[in-house]
Amino acid sequence: MAIDSGDPGLVADHVLSLDAAGRKAVASVLPAHLPVVRGSAAPGDETWIDPMRVAGAGTISGAAATVAWLNRRDFQYRRHEAPDATPILVRVLSARPPAWQADFATRAALKLPGRIRGAHLRSGDAGALALAMLRHTGVTPPEHDPLVVEWAARPPTADGLSRDPLLGHLLPRLFEAEGVGRALRDESGDRSGAWLDALTTLAGAGAIDRELLLDGCVRRFLRGGPVVGLRFFARLHERLEPTYDEVRERAPAYLRLLPAAPGSVADLALRHLRRLAELGPEDVGEAVRALLPRPERRLVTAGLAWLDEYARERHAGLDAFAPALADAFRCPSADVQGRAVRLTVTHAGQFGPEGVATVRAGARVLPRDLAETLAAAFGGEAHAGVRREHDGFVPVPLPAPRPLAPLPPAPRTAADLAELPHRDDWQAMERWLAAVVRLHGEDPGGLATALAGRTTRRAGTGGPRHEIEAYSEAIAALIAEGPADRPAAPPVDRLAARLAGESVERLTGGPADWPADEPVDQLVDRPEDPSQGLSGESLDGGVSSLAGRSRLPAPHLFLLRRWTEVRDGLREGRLPPFLLAEPTEPTGHLDPAELVARLESYERAGVQAMPADLQQALLRLPRAVSPEVVARARVLTSAAGRAAAHWMDSARPEPLTTIDWPDEGSGALVPRVQAAVTGLPLIDLLFTAPGPHPGEEHGGCLSWWPYVMPSDREVVAQHYLPHLRARERVGPGEALALAAADGPPGEGVALVLAHVAADRVRDGAPERRAGPVVELAARGELDGAGLGRQLGRLLRHGWCKPGPALETLEAAAALGAHRQVWEVVTGLLETFLPGPDERPAARHAQVLTFALRAARWAGARGAVPRVAEAAARRASNNFVREARRLHTHLT
Repeated sequence: MAIDSGDPGLVADHVLSLDAAGRKAVASVLPAHLPVVRGSAAPGDETWIDPMRVAGAGTISGAAATVAWLNRRDFQYRRHEAPDATPILVRVLSARPPAWQADFATRAALKLPGRIRGAHLRSGDAGALALAMLRHTGVTPPEHDPLVVEWAARPPTADGLSRDPLLGHLLPRLFEAEGVGRALRDESGDRSGAWLDALTTLAGAGAIDRELLLDGCVRRFLRGGPVVGLRFFARLHERLEPTYDEVRERAPAYLRLLPAAPGSVADLALRHLRRLAELGPEDVGEAVRALLPRPERRLVTAGLAWLDEYARERHAGLDAFAPALADAFRCPSADVQGRAVRLTVTHAGQFGPEGVATVRAGARVLPRDLAETLAAAFGGEAHAGVRREHDGFVPVPLPAPRPLAPLPPAPRTAADLAELPHRDDWQAMERWLAAVVRLHGEDPGGLATALAGRTTRRAGTGGPRHEIEAYSEAIAALIAEGPADRPAAPPVDRLAARLAGESVERLTGGPADWPADEPVDQLVDRPEDPSQGLSGESLDGGVSSLAGRSRLPAPHLFLLRRWTEVRDGLREGRLPPFLLAEPTEPTGHLDPAELVARLESYERAGVQAMPADLQQALLRLPRAVSPEVVARARVLTSAAGRAAAHWMDSARPEPLTTIDWPDEGSGALVPRVQAAVTGLPLIDLLFTAPGPHPGEEHGGCLSWWPYVMPSDREVVAQHYLPHLRARERVGPGEALALAAADGPPGEGVALVLAHVAADRVRDGAPERRAGPVVELAARGELDGAGLGRQLGRLLRHGWCKPGPALETLEAAAALGAHRQVWEVVTGLLETFLPGPDERPAARHAQVLTFALRAARWAGARGAVPRVAEAAARRASNNFVREARRLHTHLT
């Protein structure tokens, strides 16, 4: 038989000669023949693989099944080099109908996994076949990062790249796809066929737009990431040799790179900015302020040199630079402090009254000799009334809790709703939805007129269809279309159908009617149709239902359920006169008395509450409700009223949360949430531990989640954990919202704060990363030791490095939380320092050095067990020396 010959070309000839019945017969026996041919092969003999792959490619009927066959694990990985069978596979696949080929090419591309370093795909290279079929069919490549990485992993020549039909589709994605930077990390451009050589050659010939390449590099820099992932783009940027005008156009972006980009990228940005003669004092001031707090001494020194040069050339007022110089005074490097003082004194005559006052205030942190030098030029007394530690730290009082701006006024007229708010503004979106419901009853004609313009805009809306804007657009379109002959709403997925069908009467409790073999968490984690993945079905002109969305995080699924509920109420003519869940506080809370008043109004009008709206209202209630309000709620007679009274009285769950950490260097952490079942299906869904959601599947609404559950911040934090390291990740804004929320913080909140503190990529300013820590400290709710323990675990597992975390802690101490920072450090030392059987590294000594500074700031005393153990070691390395210094100070 041809397969036994080991010749894939011969198998292709036989397959192409078969009629439909013959292909069907071969396909039916291939799976059973696989163990036979594998078992009969000699050890190490892999010549059977490509014949079997070619046989399946030519006979299996469905495109999806063919892709699955070619991607079998036992076909992919080879121990020995083999001839490339891709041309033979393309020859066989090309005999299929064009539509089948296009379907196969798309599916094969979407099945590509991320490249694994060290894993070599030989003749069974799925990436080569997917790329070949995309080129052969001409189908538009799907948006899939691994496809772009596979394309990038094959260095082209300039001529070959110019003729590649995929160039126009994939080149823009080269700067967006995750993994491209690592795949091209070793590109140097000094060998024939390298990407750097091909791209710059084509750009020079006008075959590729220079603007596309330069803008792509700068966008990649702004996204951040480890330096190894940016190396190729930095080299490409420099090979393009940006002109003066090109640099001037991108100056704002280069300025944004200075505070947080890796050192090599910041060097690049600084070098090009220095070429611009027309930068004004505001821009130069921004650049210098960005450079002076950086840890790289060369960048700080370059910033001071730039400021000195600017002052000498312009002879202009330097008040705009005074805050940057005050930052330089705080630098722990005595050399940088001295340079900053000398520069300030040299140009003392160029400071006005405001600048002089700023310089004098900043001088309080300087050593006495430098402060006296500055005082001689600027007046005032050195160290007047200021207590200083020997390293220049100046303790200040802990600030009061941050006041929150009040909620914006609710829209009053239909015209106020014509513009749909962006999803980043949760308050405006909530106000918009509530106003739509209210005005639909009060002024339906005016509302339809105001929203009519959204129908055409919605028709052109692209992008992911699980974003909240798509559902808002659908609501606007339904209102604009009017009530006549609306079709019934198509069915949604099993979970959403049950949630939509829950009557309010069920919300008071009673036995749950979920099938025993399909609990809620399984419905969330498993798609309705595995072949659909996350595609869903189109509803209402491009707005997807929740079908196929069952891997969405529970908080986002909850938001979509609320918007879908309003949409369905519009379809069926059963919207209430107003929503119950519209918040009354900027934290997302709802005043309990106001909720009771709304429910009383419902009962007087005979209105039935919408399930998702009611459950959101309950989640927004504060944890403590006055007895008078509870007594009013108990008088309510509707099912919704009884549910609210029961919740206010005793039914709010008190979840138990924890985090299971894997062994170091393996696996992912596992959030765990345990709570009593309430009988309220959406609430029970939220009080369940999150599954392993892909990091981007949150609809862009991460910032909303604390306002969905403002009294349960620890549960929100647990839902945040799968998104800590995503491309669009949890950052200081979300952590600050957690700090302002209510509910006892636990390990989840501590871990979110720890990751934000150590994540220089998400937000480069240490003061901003320190904001949530200081806010919780100001509220008296910071578990400093718990935060430190989570930070230590992050460092141990390699999720972050000590430098950014210590910058954040120092910023928090400078903002008044120096005593709380010492508590954080004690927890950090507990989990991060190596045990007796572990080897210390430079990062452990770095943390101990900082710990001594923090102990001095806080006036801490008392032995720390892990430090005492390290100090007692019989060694003389830096780690032991730093441990002994800290232990001596504490005892």
